[in-house]
Amino acid sequence: MTEHLKMDKVQPRMLDETGQGAIHKPMTRPEGPLKVSGTATYAAEWSLPNMAEGVMVRAAITKGTCEIDESSVKDMPGFVGIYTDRMVRNSAQGTMGTNPVQPEGEVHYLGQPIAVAVAETLEQARDIAQSLAVKYTPADGAKTVMDDSTEFEDDDDPVDMGDLDKAMSEAAFSIDSLYTTKPHNSSAMEPHAAVADWEGDRVILRGSLQMLGFNKNELADSLGIDVSNVRILSPYIGGGFGSKLGISPECVAAAVASKKLGRPVRVVLHRNNVFEMITLRTETRQRMRLACDADGKLTAIGHENWQTNLPGESMAEPVDVATHFLYGGENRRYGQHIARLNRSASGAVRAPGEAVGQLGLENAMDELAEAAGIDPIEFRVRNIPEKSPESGLPYSSNALAQCLQEGAEMFGWSGRKGPKERLEGEWYLGMGVASAARSNILMESRANVTLNPDGTALVQTDMTDIGTGTYSILGQIAAEMLGIDPSKVTVELGDTDLPEASGSGGSWGAASAGSSVFLGAKGIRTKLAERLGCSPEELRLQDGVATGANNRRPLAELMDGPITEEGHIEPGSTSNDFEQAGFGAHFAEVAVNKVTGEVRVRRMLAAMAAGRILNAQTARSQVWGGQIWGIGTALTEEIQHDRRTGHIVNNDLAEYHIPVNLDVPDLDVHFVDERDDQSNPMQIKGIGELGLSGAGAAITNAIYNACGVRVYDYPATPDKIFPHLD
Repeated sequence: MTEHLKMDKVQPRMLDETGQGAIHKPMTRPEGPLKVSGTATYAAEWSLPNMAEGVMVRAAITKGTCEIDESSVKDMPGFVGIYTDRMVRNSAQGTMGTNPVQPEGEVHYLGQPIAVAVAETLEQARDIAQSLAVKYTPADGAKTVMDDSTEFEDDDDPVDMGDLDKAMSEAAFSIDSLYTTKPHNSSAMEPHAAVADWEGDRVILRGSLQMLGFNKNELADSLGIDVSNVRILSPYIGGGFGSKLGISPECVAAAVASKKLGRPVRVVLHRNNVFEMITLRTETRQRMRLACDADGKLTAIGHENWQTNLPGESMAEPVDVATHFLYGGENRRYGQHIARLNRSASGAVRAPGEAVGQLGLENAMDELAEAAGIDPIEFRVRNIPEKSPESGLPYSSNALAQCLQEGAEMFGWSGRKGPKERLEGEWYLGMGVASAARSNILMESRANVTLNPDGTALVQTDMTDIGTGTYSILGQIAAEMLGIDPSKVTVELGDTDLPEASGSGGSWGAASAGSSVFLGAKGIRTKLAERLGCSPEELRLQDGVATGANNRRPLAELMDGPITEEGHIEPGSTSNDFEQAGFGAHFAEVAVNKVTGEVRVRRMLAAMAAGRILNAQTARSQVWGGQIWGIGTALTEEIQHDRRTGHIVNNDLAEYHIPVNLDVPDLDVHFVDERDDQSNPMQIKGIGELGLSGAGAAITNAIYNACGVRVYDYPATPDKIFPHLD
């Protein structure tokens, strides 16, 4: 049976009444011991009989065509084959569901995969790939730089409300500033990997992928086969951050080679491959125009952006996504402009849009607050609208003011002083704040839930766990609804033969996959209530005992065998009738060296409102990750391209600088208590990407408060600070 819900109306707050106590608590991860002991099998760790090894061959020109000379390496030790069929030039965009571009001998950027070299051992395959002779025919017109001469594709449907120019000219206070951000790489700990094996006409792919429902369609389309002939296994993923949303080159290469050879093939991307072949976050230029009246009420918001991508890619970073609903102001203008460059493709990276767009917006809000002589927190609170300022829709919930105010109290904001007024030795100290916002999304999702007479339960769905705690929270939801201890719930994930879930991405996984588990367990409760002789509303399940209508019986006495129910959630009218988003506030204290311009983050606090918190420990870890990424965004992270060829020159973790232990101070997280009734039947919201949104801006705002230097070009490396210090 299927318990189906289309989210068209508010659902009862059942999880407030269940009483088992399995959710909200900071429960540890059930799969944790497997991971730390090395017994959780990741994609590259599968070892199948007679398996060959593949290494990707990368293009050595920026634009043109290529011809592979297989004869040049046929006599090398361990040679098995060179395969070029159906090669994809980069990973698929998230939720694409179709094949990425397959250029068939054309080269669109330096580092593009053009073939896979297969040998008996990894070392032999590596040597063959490096020795393979390739004839290149370069083409004219390669473009690798976004500068003042670059041509852009303009937004087909720009937003222009009211009269921005007039509002700017008549405002009591206004700012017009340009902010720039560099490209980012997801840099997940586990590199992309795939092991492909065929059983007749069906391919079984063991891969590191986030969204299996979409990925099986992408792989089938790339191979030219029916999707029923694809099975993907991805039970453990060592981080994704958007880089594993879509099928990637190693998956297609392994499947093609395995089919031709009639034996399993493993292809693992080394770190340089990951930087080049997998989508990255675009660079941006953002023009921020803000205006307010004498009372500090916004009258105008302009947020235009310029960014880059490969020709033919559909992804455009939604830089202004949070600007549309975060603050009021009747005169508004947005515009998006995309340059097509011959460089690695841009795609979704954690908090696409908000992660960089809120840098510009929140820095500009601080600039205007200073111009108006208003405290930055008070300025933000004054400009929180009652309804979404463009659509006019009511917010499903909006606790931004509470986040700002409670966070300020906890952080000690009242002790904040002006620039250069706090000095310890040769270090200026300062505090900064930034709002956080991330759109909340519900995706269609299914799960099977089984309750056994012995009091154990099984959850099955093709949902993935990219390190976010999916195994934990799905087990907790089932345990809470069924009145059993979470240790008695087994969760099976990451197999496309299981019911199709939302996948991990967009911060929608917990709400979507979790709601399907909730509904499956709800269906079981309905059957148990019938057997107990009470209504589902009267039923109480706790510690393996069912109570209702003056009747109390152990679960085992109500069951003559396992009970299985499918849960099926779909978004409905509440997704269209309300502006849904998670909100929060980031606070940072930094020290800036008055001699060198070095910045050290002293402490950070995130006050987050994300609906019901299912697991305080995994939720807190997600926000910690966002805060740490905020440090990297603000201070260190930038992909650097060779202006002549478009080659990524810092394509490894030695030169692409992410925060390490000594860069990360004490981090504090405060969850503002709320329920979002319009979001889903559990009243929860996504939090993984909310924790990053705005975090970097709090740091750069703190830099200004410390030393009086505003940074407009991210990251805020010392060379952008010390020339401006007195």
